[in-house]
Amino acid sequence: MRLRPYQEYACREIIKNPACGLFLDMGLGKSLTTLTAIDYLINDAFEVGKVLVVAPLRVAETTWPDEVEKWGFNLTVSKVLGPARKREQALQVEADIYTINRENLVWLIERMGRGWPFDMVVIDESSGFKNHQAKRFKALKRIRPLIKRLVELTGTPSPNGLMDLWSQLYLLDRGQRLGKTIGEYRRRWFYPGAGQGHIVYNWVPKDGAKEGIYAAISDICVSMKSEDYLSLPPVVYNPVKVALSDNEMAEYKRFERNLVLSLPDSDIVATTAATLSNKLMQFANGCCYDENGAAVQIHHHKLDALAEIVEDNETVMVFYWFRHDLAMLKSRFPNARELKNAQDIRDWNAGKIPLLLVHPASAGHGLNLQDGGSVAIWYSLTWSLELYQQANKRLHRSGQQKTVIIHQLIAKGTIDEDVMQALDGKRIGQDGLMEAIKARIKRYS
Repeated sequence: MRLRPYQEYACREIIKNPACGLFLDMGLGKSLTTLTAIDYLINDAFEVGKVLVVAPLRVAETTWPDEVEKWGFNLTVSKVLGPARKREQALQVEADIYTINRENLVWLIERMGRGWPFDMVVIDESSGFKNHQAKRFKALKRIRPLIKRLVELTGTPSPNGLMDLWSQLYLLDRGQRLGKTIGEYRRRWFYPGAGQGHIVYNWVPKDGAKEGIYAAISDICVSMKSEDYLSLPPVVYNPVKVALSDNEMAEYKRFERNLVLSLPDSDIVATTAATLSNKLMQFANGCCYDENGAAVQIHHHKLDALAEIVEDNETVMVFYWFRHDLAMLKSRFPNARELKNAQDIRDWNAGKIPLLLVHPASAGHGLNLQDGGSVAIWYSLTWSLELYQQANKRLHRSGQQKTVIIHQLIAKGTIDEDVMQALDGKRIGQDGLMEAIKARIKRYS
């Protein structure tokens, strides 16, 4: 097993720097690079005894153990996952690497206290620590002085803008580069945007902020784009327009108008915008919840369009968002399998699953699914640019041999078109959502 030159460079940066951020694009082999560094630090340099890998659940469960086995590393892995009893048992196992999902990190820190046993911590998808108010960030910040080495891995370090960087960098250098507090970071690089009284809703970067911030962190962060280092097959995005009938379209317009007019005023906030958006997207997908919480099917046009694509391909991955989307998909395609566990991943990559149903929030980071197929369909769209890009990269990554086709099912004349416009324009999720909903309010007002 030989690393590519750019991976060797990133590996040396991990070994050289006790704190290192690998902001490598999706598919550039962050886990392989990091495992090579870990193997050296444990088995050759004898600088590290135990490593903790904090990752999204399925990545902690599958990707890291599989990568160790795939590349033949002389490393043992214990998965600190599942119920408390299983986690306790996993901690008693003597291993080189312990993997844990982000949701259980606070439990582990409280469980270990000052007897923290891990010399090195790897945060896979560090954008999951972008919220400086989250419990997981505060817990890790508290024991950061006990960690000798820390590595952050992500292809999307700032999915919602530069404000996402502060907490991730604080965990690396404890505030040396971007400030000891979020307030200090804001004052230096931003000015207040929209707000009410002393409450600021968003912070606007000052001129040159991006360049200044990147320069400040360049000595401990490595940033690379896949197009500069990989020769991947092309990816083709195919918008599939789905037409509702005249009666269904008229009902959609009434539905939209009544939802908009039921808002208390035109000064919409994110919570009501998201609620309105969700209801309109549900209608576009073909199903809505009634007042009793029961799912009522309205139309089946997206299911019909999906069936045509499935018929022409041996294996297809389908991204869905709402629970009733999943129910409708299972009803229409009884042989489809929902991605739930490590065995599903292995069966998909072995070509044993013709139709795999995937929720982008549960499988958007770190999973290697490129061996099972090259066709994906967005049955339900998402406002999140990060989830959208990450999910697509499950197929379009190193090892893929075929052109990747990404189909997007778009109900004509509905909010689906606004979502695609936001994604194509690389607008941040909530900004695009708010802009679309406010346009609707203006139309009906």
